Amino acid sequence: MRKASVIDIFLTFLQIGAISFGGGVVAYLRDGLVRNKKWFGDVEFLELTSISNTLPGLNATNIAILAGDRLGGWPGASLALIAMCIPAFIFMTAAGVVYGEAHARPLASAALRGVAAAATGLLAATWFKIGKKSLRGFYDAFFVMAAILGINYFKWGVPITLLAVGALAIFTYRPTTTPAEKPAQEEEQWINSLH
Repeated sequence: MRKASVIDIFLTFLQIGAISFGGGVVAYLRDGLVRNKKWFGDVEFLELTSISNTLPGLNATNIAILAGDRLGGWPGASLALIAMCIPAFIFMTAAGVVYGEAHARPLASAALRGVAAAATGLLAATWFKIGKKSLRGFYDAFFVMAAILGINYFKWGVPITLLAVGALAIFTYRPTTTPAEKPAQEEEQWINSLH
């Protein structure tokens, strides 16, 4: 298990929480944890993201807890969560005060729309980078499209879509041989290679 100091964990997640504007926090998390700190690879980060998507709560805080735990146990998980939430608490409190003023509301709305558009592009670019490394064939692409269609076109909820697509993926990728058969097959191949 990799280790990082609790101070490094706290400061890294504090920085990510402070600069991740507009909903593209997964992209900022990937840049901070994979590209900058090199604490995780893309595949491992995708696993953290997948677990976070299946659990209740916000993806950013779920990823922070999982990553913090892997890096520093429960103290790392606690500090990562706190550090991710502090900047949002401060900024959202300030934004709420500004948005409450009638004369500042149009300017605040315009700023939020601009940030949301930029965050959408950032998030799409991140998923494209991760997808290039983790999708390995037709079936992987099919399952991604099935999940997108299930949620966006058929309007299924996330849990139903995950259960349906996940069950289909498990069935597709199930092992074709049992562990007891595998040594016998390897022995037979080895004997055949001697002839």
